[in-house]
Amino acid sequence: MKKIAISTEYIKLDSFLKFSGITLDGSDAKRMVQSSMVKVNGELCTMRGKKLRPGDIVDACGIVLEVCADDGEED
Repeated sequence: MKKIAISTEYIKLDSFLKFSGITLDGSDAKRMVQSSMVKVNGELCTMRGKKLRPGDIVDACGIVLEVCADDGEED
């Protein structure tokens, strides 16, 4: 499982799909969500505006990502 850090309190599902690189643009993200291809925390999610917070797990077509808080430190 890959961890994706966000620097805000939450990120919307469609934006997360773009930010993480799963989709190239918003229309791809919208299509993926509306086609029932995305699960959030194990539940099918068709709300592209769903707010994701650190600790949430997104499964998009078998690619599993965890939303994490950006601690502001560089590796």
